[in-house]
Amino acid sequence: MSARVIPNRTARKSHRQLARPPFECIALLLQGGGALGAYQAGVYEALSEAHLAPDWVAGISIGAVNAALIAGNAPSARVEKLREFWELITAGSSWDGIARFAMTPSVARGEFTRGLLNQLSAGTALLGGAAGFFAPRVPSAWLQPPGSVEATSYYDTAPLKATLERLVDFERINAGETRFSVGAVNVTTGNFLYFDNMTHTISAEHVMASGALPPGFPAVEIEGEFYWDGGLVSNTPLQWVLESEPRRDTLAFQVDLWSARGVLPRTMLEVMTRQKEIQYSSRTRNNSDRFKYTQRLRNALASLLQKLPDELREAPELAILRPHTQAKAYNLIQLIYRAKQYEGESKDYEFSRLSMEDHWRAGYHDTVRTLRHPEVLEHPNNHEGVMTFDLAQNGRE
Repeated sequence: MSARVIPNRTARKSHRQLARPPFECIALLLQGGGALGAYQAGVYEALSEAHLAPDWVAGISIGAVNAALIAGNAPSARVEKLREFWELITAGSSWDGIARFAMTPSVARGEFTRGLLNQLSAGTALLGGAAGFFAPRVPSAWLQPPGSVEATSYYDTAPLKATLERLVDFERINAGETRFSVGAVNVTTGNFLYFDNMTHTISAEHVMASGALPPGFPAVEIEGEFYWDGGLVSNTPLQWVLESEPRRDTLAFQVDLWSARGVLPRTMLEVMTRQKEIQYSSRTRNNSDRFKYTQRLRNALASLLQKLPDELREAPELAILRPHTQAKAYNLIQLIYRAKQYEGESKDYEFSRLSMEDHWRAGYHDTVRTLRHPEVLEHPNNHEGVMTFDLAQNGRE
């Protein structure tokens, strides 16, 4: 059975095109989450239709890959490049046709059936890899000589390098039209850092380093140092963007693939799923609450400095404090993928075309529903200068 292509919704213009919001920077922040990353592609398609092209794209792991596909292509080509990538890496599931048949009205539907098919598809990826992404090592890493790259990972990511170099224009990224940041961890020092096109010349290796999750994928060498997936330390670039200088009024779309909220597990498989969700959710709401508190401190300090007598306003200590009192505003729009119960523990490495389409569609519609509310794009007028919006929390249906 031939694979079904995701319909081109861009031509439909299914929601309104929006004027540029009153912010100095539109930032798109993409969390890691493997096969769930198609949700981020759907989010970007909806933003593109609304003419909300980001000035800054930052990502971790699969978020780094999506970020490269966005920043490394002309705005008019980005959705098609995202689609080409996601259709490529989900083209090899032998269970996809069976899954589509099982989901038709004439066949008994149910979470059990879909869950079983998803597990079979995930098993296919474990054994055979994903086209254009990763391939199993033969012989196994356990049979490779110690000290070799092959001995340190179960899969070879050379296919991903070839895919990135074909689909991403790294010269465009390095030209700096769109700011680009991806996070990774130094294997030997344990230090977390960002490769940013303001400070680095970005290549496919930087993107791959951000997604080199051990023990599946090998560390990536960059300038004599080796790097693993940034999600080992922090699975979201939120803090990096919010704390970067110089500060600017920022409209941030934080796209998470793991939800910190969940239900109490009932089985060992559900325990494994919940553990992964908590580990990689990166506590986005906690980070945003802390940022609000920091903003309140900045504003209180700014007010206090204005009340100082003239003879104290030129004190050298104030030269250190004054840059932190600049009044900048932030809207944080949180788009979080809400996994279905049947997806289970393997949802981040279940590369079926059917699931990819489900994830893409969810990201698209979540974004469309959120953008129906004009307040998410309006300049905040509260004391902190920070507003947060969440599809689930704020009822954006």
